[in-house]
Amino acid sequence: MQIERLAIPGVIQITPPRHGDHRGYFSVTYNRDDLASLGIDADFSQDNQSWSAAAGTVRGLHFQNPPAEQAKLVRVVQGRVLDVVVDARRGSPAFGQYIKSELSAENGAQIFVPRGCLHGFVTLDADSVVQYKVDNDYAPGLDASLRWDDPELGIDWGIDRSTATLSEKDANGISWAEFDTPFRFGE
Repeated sequence: MQIERLAIPGVIQITPPRHGDHRGYFSVTYNRDDLASLGIDADFSQDNQSWSAAAGTVRGLHFQNPPAEQAKLVRVVQGRVLDVVVDARRGSPAFGQYIKSELSAENGAQIFVPRGCLHGFVTLDADSVVQYKVDNDYAPGLDASLRWDDPELGIDWGIDRSTATLSEKDANGISWAEFDTPFRFGE
């Protein structure tokens, strides 16, 4: 397993090995003990999957407020995405900073997103399918979105704002300036 600890504390890129032959490959994409050895103790309770028809589809920046905050393990099973994580945990040395990573069906990389971080992605290919595990169930009343194109965060998504495909929720996300984060580092 290839491990890369990214610039935000607790955010880890994991690339499981693939064992291939003339038929294709086999890969263990999730093993609780392997993650525990990396310090990831999330008790995943739900698997989610999204399909995005068009390249340039933006989903995010999403989070759930306490007590329904979520850790996520994100991977792409079809296509490619630019995955973005923003540290929203007060007291974190990376508070307000973001990381970007390309996840694809081809590279097999996954991102672990700890609780208190905002998450989103933009599809780089049409017909992209993203799967992710979460450690807390969906809570509609606590689910929220921060503006993906917030100028204060300054994330370069690699697409023109005018061509982005967005949900109404994501198009109307709150700004970083008005976001009173409920998340604290180390909690």
